[in-house]
Amino acid sequence: MPTGARLPFDPIDEAARQWGERWAAVPAMHAVTSLMRVQQLVIGQLDAILKPHGLTFARYEALVLLVFSSRGALPLGKMGERLQVHPTSVTSIVHRLESARLVRRQPHPDDGRAVLAEITDRGRALVETATRDLVASEFALGALSESQLAALSDLLTPVRRAAGDF
Repeated sequence: MPTGARLPFDPIDEAARQWGERWAAVPAMHAVTSLMRVQQLVIGQLDAILKPHGLTFARYEALVLLVFSSRGALPLGKMGERLQVHPTSVTSIVHRLESARLVRRQPHPDDGRAVLAEITDRGRALVETATRDLVASEFALGALSESQLAALSDLLTPVRRAAGDF
């Protein structure tokens, strides 16, 4: 949730107006600025929902990834690929989860150089509890209807595809 007083105008509209006085591509600038601002707002709300569970959204995503894996464990490198984060970020996330006894590191049985992160029973239980809170909050997107959510996902798919996301 934003802090402080609300502005009497939309700052992104104003930025687009000023942008248009200097440069082209106003619709693209407006869209990307709106997208990035919404991402900041949503992550802030999701982190606030997860804070009582001792999680951030990034750590929650890592736990869910492990829950979804067939063995409840993945190499750290594979986690980084799937979460699309830098290897040092995965190491930090797993370290925090390990400190909270939500995951444990295990040597990879087939690759002596690799380390697996394995979710614990405590981690699985926390995912269930935290997920209930996220679902109840509608993932901080309650201002949108179900059809708007589907339209948003559909609208963003070509951007993700063009960027090589899948």
